Amino acid sequence: MQLVIRGGRVVDPSQKLDAEKDILIENGKIKAVDQPGSFNSLAGVKFVEAKGKVIAPGFFDAHVHLREPGLEYKETIASGTRAAVLGGFSSVACMANTLPVNDSAITTRYILEKAREANQSRVFVIGAVTKGLKGEELADIGFMVEAGVRALSDDGMPIMNSALMRKAMEYASTFDIPIISHAEDLNLSHGAPMNEGAVSSLLGYRGNPAASEEIMVAREIALARLTGARVHIAHISTREGVELVKRAKEAGLNITAEVTPHHLMMNDRMLMNCGHTCDHRHDRADYKMAPPLRSLEHQEALLQALNDGVIDMVASDHAPHGCMDKETEFELAANGILGLQTTVPLMLELVHQKKLSLSRMVESLACAPSKLFSHHPSLRVGNDADITILDLDQKWKLTPAMLASKSSNSPFLGREFRGGAFATIVAGEVKWSMQS
Repeated sequence: MQLVIRGGRVVDPSQKLDAEKDILIENGKIKAVDQPGSFNSLAGVKFVEAKGKVIAPGFFDAHVHLREPGLEYKETIASGTRAAVLGGFSSVACMANTLPVNDSAITTRYILEKAREANQSRVFVIGAVTKGLKGEELADIGFMVEAGVRALSDDGMPIMNSALMRKAMEYASTFDIPIISHAEDLNLSHGAPMNEGAVSSLLGYRGNPAASEEIMVAREIALARLTGARVHIAHISTREGVELVKRAKEAGLNITAEVTPHHLMMNDRMLMNCGHTCDHRHDRADYKMAPPLRSLEHQEALLQALNDGVIDMVASDHAPHGCMDKETEFELAANGILGLQTTVPLMLELVHQKKLSLSRMVESLACAPSKLFSHHPSLRVGNDADITILDLDQKWKLTPAMLASKSSNSPFLGREFRGGAFATIVAGEVKWSMQS
């Protein structure tokens, strides 16, 4: 089977490529990349018209919650991976906080089999560090890796025992897979629902101080230095955490970090405008997440760090929840929002505002996360044809009917966007396109 994507602007930072090119795909692989019109004479070829569009390596969301097994009322692997391709992601990596927890080879195999049946985006499985996410005993890491796990994390449940985390890093190093850290000192954050600062004081809520993240980022860096492990800081949210990552990188440690679109685009002032029923139909709980939305100074530091490459990648932390999880008191509501179908348009807002270059956006959504999981979908000849095509200018509004997810917990419903995914191609197969 042959497919040609023609007429588009190819942006591939891994090759320092930004030019109009046509791409020939054959049997799921990139066969050739050549000048516009080079493949027009080929017979029996399917064409994807990309004139005026951007052709990029397949976007990879390094942090999603697919909820299956056990929490299918929130999301299934089928609905989550459909949301992924609609959002422009050819690959996702799913966290282990399912029911049962993915702390065994059996659960890992189940997830991978469900992903094969869904046949949408690729799914890379993140296994639990500890049994039951309890932070007491290491999970069966070797068996999980044999079954297909590509990283380890107790995301959402910080591992407070430093000796246990050291053992986890040492074990992960033997398989050359990363440990992904949810950096939060629970003794400081103590379940507080929002950032500690002026806004929490005004609203009368307990606050989660920035120091709770800073302390744990510092610990992970110290343990990475001790063990030589690959350590990835999930959803970093503080200026101080960013500074620690910067110094660790300058010291040559194998540290990477991600930021979410919502921490780049919002801050804790948003909560000031919410009552029980907010503008745009949103309850305050739609803005509740972990880590919480921080103050403006942290938000600005995150964007600067992404531009500078201190923060390597953008990940959605897609966290679907049912109505019963969110429609309750703010302090009791579940943490997290949807992200798979809003990440790309939110990042394009920064591009249009000239706060982020298109090349840096593509690098942070494709190249960097792929490298973290040892998957390299750059647009080089011979690579898997995982491709995201972007429309930079189409104006549209996000409505509940457009969501592929089984949940609808998003503060961005009703928002008007300019640009988004135009098509998502996985192993040479068009999984979704605005043309169809």
